[in-house]
Amino acid sequence: MAMELAGIRAYQQAAQAAGQAAAGQQPATETAGQKFTEMVQGALESTNASLVQAEQMTASAAVGEAELVDVVTAVAAAEVQLETVMAVRDEVIRAYNDILKMPI
Repeated sequence: MAMELAGIRAYQQAAQAAGQAAAGQQPATETAGQKFTEMVQGALESTNASLVQAEQMTASAAVGEAELVDVVTAVAAAEVQLETVMAVRDEVIRAYNDILKMPI
């Protein structure tokens, strides 16, 4: 459902940009760039918070204040988020390299 809504919103934004271009107005690409930047920044902050929580849970377990199951869950969640960020980074670098290889 969320993917469908994202697709509909993207289509609406493209239609608005096309309408603005036809009317001679500049499309709001800066706003889209800012939204992308905010999305990436939010993902990185979320990943960092997850890593910090995993470290805190590990330290709590070391002194006997946390259950091992909670520690394993927090570390696994942090690992999944970090792997996701790294996969996105790799795809961005791959796309950038593909653009560089395009003939002019």
